[in-house]
Amino acid sequence: MSGLNTVPDNINFAAEEAKVIEKWRTEKTFEKQLQESKDRPRYTFYDGPPFATGLPHYGHLLAGTIKDVITRWAAGDGFHVERRFGWDCHGLPVEFEVDKMIGIKGPADVYAMGIDKYNAECRSIVMRYSHEWELAVERMGRWIDFKNDYKTLYPWFMESVWWAFSELVKKGLVYRGVKVMPFSTSCSTPLSNFEAGQNYKDVVDPAVHIGFRLDENPNRWMVAWTTTPWTLPSNLALAVHPELEYVVAKDKTTGIEYVVLECRLSELKNENLEIIEKMKGSVFVGKTYHPLFPYFTHLKEERGAFRVLPGTFITTDQGTGVVHQSPYFGEVDFQTCLENGVITKDMKPICPVDETGKYTSEVSDYVGVYVKDADKAIMKRLKESGHLVRQGECKHSYPFCWRSDTPLLYKAVPSWFIRVESLVPRLLASNDQTYWVPQFVKEKRFGNWLRDARDWAVSRNRFWGTPINMWVSEDMEEMVCPGSIAELEELSGQKITDIHRESVDHITIPSKTGRGVLKRVSEVFDCWFESGSMPYAQNHYPFENKKAFEDNFPADFIAEGIDQTRGWFYTLIVLSTALFNKPPFKNLICNGLVLASDGQKMSKRLKNYPDPMEVVNKYGADALRLYLINSPVVRGENLRFREEGVKDVLKDVLLPWFNAYRFFVQNVQLYEHQTGETFSLSEQKTENVMDRWIESFTSSLVKFVRKEMSEYHLYAVVTPLTRFFDTLTNCYIRLNRRRIKGDEGDSDRLHSLSALGLVLITVNRLMAPFTPFFCEHIWKNLSKIAGSTSSSIHLERLPQPNADLIDEDVERRVSAMRETIDLVRVIRERNKRPIKTPLRTVVVINRNQQFLSDLDSLQSYLLSETNVQKLVTSQEKEKYGITLKAEPNFKLLGARLKGDQKKVSDYLKNKVTEEELERFLVEGKLTVLGFELTSEEVAVSYASKAGEGCEGFESASNVTTIVMLDCNLDEELENEGLIREMVNRVQRLRKEAKLVSTDEATVYIEFPAKQGKVRTLVEQKKAHLETATGTPIQLGGLPEGKKASLSQETDVKDEKIKLHLVCALAVGGNGVSVVSGKKKITIKVETGDGTKITYNQFLYEVRSSLDLWNGSMALKEENGEMVKYTTDLPSLIGSTLAVV
Repeated sequence: MSGLNTVPDNINFAAEEAKVIEKWRTEKTFEKQLQESKDRPRYTFYDGPPFATGLPHYGHLLAGTIKDVITRWAAGDGFHVERRFGWDCHGLPVEFEVDKMIGIKGPADVYAMGIDKYNAECRSIVMRYSHEWELAVERMGRWIDFKNDYKTLYPWFMESVWWAFSELVKKGLVYRGVKVMPFSTSCSTPLSNFEAGQNYKDVVDPAVHIGFRLDENPNRWMVAWTTTPWTLPSNLALAVHPELEYVVAKDKTTGIEYVVLECRLSELKNENLEIIEKMKGSVFVGKTYHPLFPYFTHLKEERGAFRVLPGTFITTDQGTGVVHQSPYFGEVDFQTCLENGVITKDMKPICPVDETGKYTSEVSDYVGVYVKDADKAIMKRLKESGHLVRQGECKHSYPFCWRSDTPLLYKAVPSWFIRVESLVPRLLASNDQTYWVPQFVKEKRFGNWLRDARDWAVSRNRFWGTPINMWVSEDMEEMVCPGSIAELEELSGQKITDIHRESVDHITIPSKTGRGVLKRVSEVFDCWFESGSMPYAQNHYPFENKKAFEDNFPADFIAEGIDQTRGWFYTLIVLSTALFNKPPFKNLICNGLVLASDGQKMSKRLKNYPDPMEVVNKYGADALRLYLINSPVVRGENLRFREEGVKDVLKDVLLPWFNAYRFFVQNVQLYEHQTGETFSLSEQKTENVMDRWIESFTSSLVKFVRKEMSEYHLYAVVTPLTRFFDTLTNCYIRLNRRRIKGDEGDSDRLHSLSALGLVLITVNRLMAPFTPFFCEHIWKNLSKIAGSTSSSIHLERLPQPNADLIDEDVERRVSAMRETIDLVRVIRERNKRPIKTPLRTVVVINRNQQFLSDLDSLQSYLLSETNVQKLVTSQEKEKYGITLKAEPNFKLLGARLKGDQKKVSDYLKNKVTEEELERFLVEGKLTVLGFELTSEEVAVSYASKAGEGCEGFESASNVTTIVMLDCNLDEELENEGLIREMVNRVQRLRKEAKLVSTDEATVYIEFPAKQGKVRTLVEQKKAHLETATGTPIQLGGLPEGKKASLSQETDVKDEKIKLHLVCALAVGGNGVSVVSGKKKITIKVETGDGTKITYNQFLYEVRSSLDLWNGSMALKEENGEMVKYTTDLPSLIGSTLAVV
């Protein structure tokens, strides 16, 4: 026999997945796949490294699932796919956790503690949650190598980072400069622009109008507006737009004259002003004014500070048109003052704020005060001095540190920069060579970011990271950038084993120009520089694996969330373009964000989302995988996560799939039991139209999925795949159940079983990358008939479409039938005519004769499925009172026609002729009142006015087809419906008693004392009822001495009846019990008419019931005797046998 294991009635998907994981572990299936594929062509995948200082969330699980689906697909398509997990181990996330843990307040605390001890603390927590990560990744079914991982803290990884930086230095792409940057005072480090853009919040800040007295006329004040009063002590200039109109407005009471933009005068909220002059802003350019504070007054003579500068960046939508300039606390301020000579690149910065955000001694009145806390004191002082013109508040969006959640300051810091601005044309060229899903992210969001790219500050004033490999003289005139550990050893004469700060900060290099010794600069690399270096650093390139890297670069595929357009995607392409003049990847899937069900960001504090692992353990990882990748999130849009959505996948996809698989196995076992033949897939081509259809439909699905997956369109393939199981169960199996069960002969039965088996095996191979657990679970059974020796579905190749099986003609015919069946169901539901109630006639009207001919060719299937007795097809809609009706798309028409939309819509609704609509259906365009309308702007539907002889008909339609169903009922139809209802009740009773089709039983039907319609009908149709259910029927109550296996009381057409099921074993007591471990079954060896089963049949029942298909099996009697081929089985009735 085929040896298919019996499939249980129910399945716990999560529990079965745990067994699959254990199988993969024990059999080392992933390792086996890598070993078996090692000589195949390479498919290169890069995994972006997460931090292990936090637990994985839905965003990680989503990206991991996308990566796993694509890499499993590539492996199944004949490639060797190395999948290495990476860990981001350095940088602010780690230091921030350590600072909280041990109470570090600033850099001084670290130096006091010792960098070696501080970094040891960092090292101790970098893998804090690595075990949880590994468990979560494994539980989601993702295959990736954790043992052969890369960590950014490995010295060999850091050495490749050094090499990359040294190459950039050689290319002249690195410089040291001062730049105003987003600065985290809580982390004491500058952030990159893409880091600063990750956490904007709406805040309320002070909004003050400050008067600056012109030297030439102290009574005339330039009024500037600012939301950062703390920057006023370092004000060095003012700016006005030279081309805009300004006014001088005099306060009638005080006599003070205020200068502001004419259009912004209302900002002063002073009704006592009169305009005394108007002029262009250029009139004020070059004028000097009196400083607000005394701290930097010397720069008035030294640098020409405290004067009015031209500023074309000034807009008219906020402020006063006079902008206060504090060049070391604003990017635009810096550039404006630099261009006008107020500052120079190499002068000492006027930046009196330290790395913790507190004033230095240069601002003596506020030394040691955090700048934001000084706002009130500064405003008070300006009010007292008379410079505060107006005080208010402003709500605006402001950047916060993405780690500490504290406000960022814009502050000038000395940094090491990469000249990204000079690379922009090459970056855009690299981007053009890549393929993104979705494409708009590449062209818009990412493309725009590249076009506006600024020089990248790659240094961080921190401790736990890869030290910048730059040794410099005290005057910064001599610089050496060793590109390897060996080079540093040669230059310094010291042996080096690690290159973290504590291991290299003390190392010096003798100067070659007589400047003493060169010392390492204090900064470390931005951790984004490290993750952007991972393509080569994970291979220790160029020190090892040089050919392997170069042969497989760029990567074939990467994937991360849309937030990485300004993060990892950006740093990858910058470094790859700068170093190799090519993009780092060929194909990219960019997913959207996973939000809570209310559309808010998922928050542990708010607990507005279910724990991912709880969801997995409840519904299974396959269900969660399908839910995530069959959502807008794989198109770069956001997903509102709903646990109910995962449950729906289980209910709508996995359970129908399981039931189809279970149905197949049951019927293969039944076939073998009844015919005595071993089942194998028939190689003879079937002539049955439904077999040809499901084989063609499946092969077309394979063709479609392969095409879309070659374009990385996950969003296009998952829906057809998941809907396939509804098609399989509700169309093929429903319409072919009788054939599969053998009602139409063994030959037809074998063909239908073979078609179903072939389809299940094909789709199992196709779905393996998407639902790896369930595919593995059923492969253990299906592989026995698939002719495969693979121990895992994931060692199999993906299916290829079979052109010989694809029959577009058959697919078109069945599509027409399914479309019609759906419309019939709509009518039945709308008119409360359940499917068990037979109806007389269905009329199908369609302009396309091919469609009608297709229906006629499948008439028997259509009538059987809809439970209708007669099909009528017609192109004559007029005969049945059918007219065409125009349905305007008001939204599209309104957008194009504006005010003319109303009269066009009125014509379409009330005046358009049947002939016009007929012509529109053929040509696809319609001219109305001079406007040519398209089929997108106007739809045509059918309207029904019952024609002659159509009384009682109800209709439903789509764009091309109208179905009319005779919903009239008579006694004959109602009686047929009642009998079907009784058949259903008996079949349900057998199912609940867990009987299979070979189990014999008798049903006793007990009616009320009063003779009713149902009883009369059952008495008349008893033979039909017995044939339909395969169960003898006895009318009346349960006889004395009989014991029911199951009894039920139910209502049928308002009559209460009782059903009693008596199994054949209970009738004659002619069973033999068999025990295997904790399982015990009873097998009937003799039927009521005296027929005995054979020894081989008995063994088959034992194997089937106890799932004992593997290996040999023997049975032992209670007295120790072995049961033999010659044993008289009826002599064993009442005894218990043991499996040995």
